[in-house]
Amino acid sequence: MTTIAVIGPGAIGGTVAVWLAQDPAFTVIVCARTPLDDLRVETPQGVITARPEVLTDPGKARAVDWVLVATKTYDVESTRAWLNRLVGAGTRVAIIQNGVEHVRLFEHLVPAERLVPVMINLPAVRNAPGRIVQRGHGIIAVPAGRNGADFADLFVQAEIEAAAHDDFLSQVWVKLCGNCAAIVPSLTLRATGPVWSKDMEAIVRGLAEECAAVGRAEGAIVPQSVIDSTVEIARNSREGSIAGSIHADRLAGHKMEVDARNGVIVRLGEKHGIATPMNRVLVTLLAGAGSPWVER
Repeated sequence: MTTIAVIGPGAIGGTVAVWLAQDPAFTVIVCARTPLDDLRVETPQGVITARPEVLTDPGKARAVDWVLVATKTYDVESTRAWLNRLVGAGTRVAIIQNGVEHVRLFEHLVPAERLVPVMINLPAVRNAPGRIVQRGHGIIAVPAGRNGADFADLFVQAEIEAAAHDDFLSQVWVKLCGNCAAIVPSLTLRATGPVWSKDMEAIVRGLAEECAAVGRAEGAIVPQSVIDSTVEIARNSREGSIAGSIHADRLAGHKMEVDARNGVIVRLGEKHGIATPMNRVLVTLLAGAGSPWVER
């Protein structure tokens, strides 16, 4: 029996936990801030449920085979107490978070050779604690190698397609390039489509081009088509649509992952001597507009 602990049962962590719990070969443990009786996910195929063991006290945790961290990037330190108890001699830790710095954020807590960075595209929304709607097919990418391959194998029976990639770096930078434009509606609190103009297109394209340039300097392959797609998605967004988690968090008054989504482009741009004025300006403006909630 493979034991799997999921830290952070939000939209992503909760959906992953429920899918894994459908496999009788797995024992799933959920590590949460508050108690949950069960987990329920509405999927395109129907409703799936699970009643995993739910822990709210890290002191009651025990070593497991896998730890899946699905917290926000600014909550890394909150996982320390859990990891101290969950990580044993053979435990591997998968980091299911936004951004491109998964290993850097956790290597002071877990040896880097035990860490598996995870890129996930999973359209899921949490409506209430333990209640999630999965709106479409999920995709997971991890680095090639034994750890990545073993992690991907966990999802063979799930409606989440997982695969190991030789060029994982490109996977995360392509995703970031597609996501970086969400800072615009997060700032304006409006979808970009209904207010589209040449100037709006220049802003969105500038954000994506800067991200692609920095990603390429880091060694990623980011095709021009990714930039064009980012622009088209923004152009076609409808009134009232939510452009990803950062936009949803701003609307809800929650802390936002600004550093993981756009601040990282600025920081790594400085490292490579690449100017990122569009990302820098919008990060600064968003910090000023929502300073109580912006990650620093």
